[in-house]
Amino acid sequence: MRVNRIIIYPKDVQLITGKSERYGRSLLKRIKGHFKKDDHQFVSVEEFCIYTGLKHEQVTALLLV
Repeated sequence: MRVNRIIIYPKDVQLITGKSERYGRSLLKRIKGHFKKDDHQFVSVEEFCIYTGLKHEQVTALLLV
């Protein structure tokens, strides 16, 4: 069964961008700052797409488990 997630993690950013996991952590930190989120809050796929300008359909297709 495929489950579509709403949270994005550094490994997901690595998969999407082809960059390192460290870059993924850095990018998620910048996204949290942009959306004025606390450290304990998650970044959603929707917020990731808004920040990066990527299409939601393309990103969710890569994140299907």
